[in-house]
Amino acid sequence: MADYYRCKLPHWHPKGQMFFITFRLANSLPIHIIQALKEESERERQHILSAFRGIQQQDELYKLDKKVFGRYDKWLDQCLEESPRWLAEEQVASIIAEELYALNGKRYRMIASCIMSNHCHIVIDTFEYTFAPNHNGVTAPYPLADTLKLLKGRTARFCNQTLGRSGAFWHHESYDHVIRDQQEYERIVWYTINNPVKAGLAKNWDDWKFTFLSQEA
Repeated sequence: MADYYRCKLPHWHPKGQMFFITFRLANSLPIHIIQALKEESERERQHILSAFRGIQQQDELYKLDKKVFGRYDKWLDQCLEESPRWLAEEQVASIIAEELYALNGKRYRMIASCIMSNHCHIVIDTFEYTFAPNHNGVTAPYPLADTLKLLKGRTARFCNQTLGRSGAFWHHESYDHVIRDQQEYERIVWYTINNPVKAGLAKNWDDWKFTFLSQEA
């Protein structure tokens, strides 16, 4: 499938869709938590594969995908104290924000974003940005994967320079989810901008400096 991209995790990138994407700092979750979450989700996945068929199976797997993300994101918020928190530094968060805005209108239309202390959420529309980059490489045929590679590569380099460090900055993979309908769109946009409130870091969503919501949302 031309829109199916796989690294260590499967990624479904149909062209011209809206996506909810989360990427996190390297070492932002303890290994034992990651392993427990993987084992739990795999048990549920195997149950779905054996209990359902056809469209119902696809729907159940889609629901599981959202459920698994919720578990990971909850742990990201809970692990703030023991996790790297480089994005809590305003200069570093500003670098991420600038790079997100720099690609807005070139690689996607950004609907919403939120930069937390150890992870970022973005909601983007790729409808008018289905071109393939004019270079070779593993991600070249996959515009969204290539965009994330560009975004994470540039921000990692600039943020490491600012922090005076070297080594992995982002976790090597990102969570991406295709937004299928208006109801889900509204829920995900609200989830994104409300993350600082949910985590107890702000009283209102617009109090958080590094939250963005498009006027067209």
